[in-house]
Parts: sequence; C-alpha cells; structure tokens
Amino acid sequence: QGQARDRKSDWKSRLGLVVLAKAGVVSRRGIFLGGLEGSWGSCGLLLSLLSAHLLRCVVVLFNPRKHKQHHILNSSRKTITALAFSPDGKYLVTGESGHMPAVRVWDVAEHSQVAELQEHRYGVACVAFSPSAKYIVSVGYQHDMIVNVWAWKKNTVAASNKVSSRVTAVSFSEDCSYFVTAGNWHIKFWYLDDSKTSKVNATVPLLGRSGLLGELRNNLFTDVACGRGKKADGTFCITSSGLLCEFSDRRLLDKWVELRTTVAHCISVNYIFCGCADGTVRLFNPSNLHFLSTLPRPHALGTDIASITEAR
Repeated sequence: QGQARDRKSDWKSRLGLVVLAKAGVVSRRGIFLGGLEGSWGSCGLLLSLLSAHLLRCVVVLFNPRKHKQHHILNSSRKTITALAFSPDGKYLVTGESGHMPAVRVWDVAEHSQVAELQEHRYGVACVAFSPSAKYIVSVGYQHDMIVNVWAWKKNTVAASNKVSSRVTAVSFSEDCSYFVTAGNWHIKFWYLDDSKTSKVNATVPLLGRSGLLGELRNNLFTDVACGRGKKADGTFCITSSGLLCEFSDRRLLDKWVELRTTVAHCISVNYIFCGCADGTVRLFNPSNLHFLSTLPRPHALGTDIASITEAR
C-alpha cells in the first residue's frame, strides 16, 4: 500500500511537472534542456499524458502514467531546436540547427522518422502543426528569414515568404485559415488559402499582414497563442517585459495587462496560462484578461513528494 501511494504521489508530481513545463517554467537545469512540449488536445488537456523534451540531437518522450521514457535519435546528429506535437498526438515535428537543416516528422508510437523536409539554410527557430495536421509551418533563424508552410505528406512547400525580424514563436488559428508569428518588434498574421494551396502544385506566395502594435511596437514578443472556442477570433501574446496582450480579428492590439513579473516566457490558451520568471504561472480569463490566480510553484526536482504529503 505504501509503495502504491508513493507511485501515485510520484505520478502526480510528474504530471504537475509536465503541466508546468508546458507553461514553460521548468528550470533548464537537470534533464530539461532546450524545451518541452506536451501532447495536448483542443480543450487544453493531455491526450496521451506524453511529454517531449530535448537533449541536443535526442528527443526524450516521457509517459508519467506508465513511468517510462523512450528516445528519438536525430540520425543527422544535428541539434534539435524546436518541436511540436500534432493535435492528435500521433506525430512530432522537429526543427534543427546547422547547415541545410531539416524539418523532420516522427511517428510517436514507432519512434521513427516519416518525413524529411529541407528548404531552410541555417536553422529552424520554431515549428507547428495546423489543427487539421494537414500542414506544418516552420520559421527559420534570423539569417534564414524564411517562413514555409509544408504539405508534409506530399513533401512539398505549399506556401512561402520571408520575414525581416527574429521570430520566436508561431501559432495556428483554430480554423486553419491563418497563423501568427511573434518575435522582435514583430507580430504578423499570415493567411493561408487552402483552396489555392491544395489545387496548385507549385509553391504559392504566403500573404502576410503586420499586427498594429501602436505604442508597444518596440517590444520583444516571446510567445503567441491564437484563441480557441468563443475567443477564436482573438490572438494572445506576451512580451519579454511582462505584458499580456490581445489582438482583435482586425490585427489591432486591443488591450494589454501587466503580468507583474520581470520576464514572461510563454503562453497557453483556453484559459490563459502565462509562464513567468522564477517558476511563476499566472492564470487569466480570456474574455476580459482579468487575473484569476497564480498557480503554486513546482517542487524542486528530486523532492520526495510522499514524505511531504505524509508530514502534512
């Protein structure tokens, strides 16, 4: 019975770690180097309780329910710089650094590569699946300047364009009609005409429109998340200086609130979770950006959760 309680407590602690890592506030010390992504559904819940984090050229897949981990090795030995799960959790897309880097798609269950997409020259800063999983968007490093939309099952670039700023994050809209990139002095809405990209064999130009930043134009936007459900027409982003911002469907910076933190790292919706400095996660209402709560900070890695709960 004691062992079962220990396993249950450890499972809860690891699940909490996965949730906080999804919010981007897990320390880079220890095993979490480079980034972590969870397999999440549209309602914001873990589909398979599977997380992935990076160790140079290796993706470590961890299932806290089974207390097991598996590894995906990048055969090119290039450092993986970005990753994202498909909406159904079946596939994982990665970007890498180095000369002529590839965007690679992996079968999560088989731990095998199913696609290799090469058009970038210097490195891939961020990747994302569309909600339908039909497309993948990849954004290159600052010296690469390329935004590619891949019809990955056909191994082709459906649409492409260039950016003039360093991009740190990308997010697809719920209806797949556009995606948004965020970066240094940069919020841009890219519109994807599926009727054209599906029928034309050649790469079509990707239409982009800059967000209207107003007095916040000189900020570094560190993460972006397109709205879901009733707020599907909104776009939320955070700045490195600690502001939570909302853009309207006209690309206008509509409102913003202070996170009261020194640094803001990342954002996740349906409810708005903002990962901030020192392991802080703040929760906001997406309807009006009203503050709801600050989540308890995670315990230190290696802490015996069972002993803490028994002491209480």
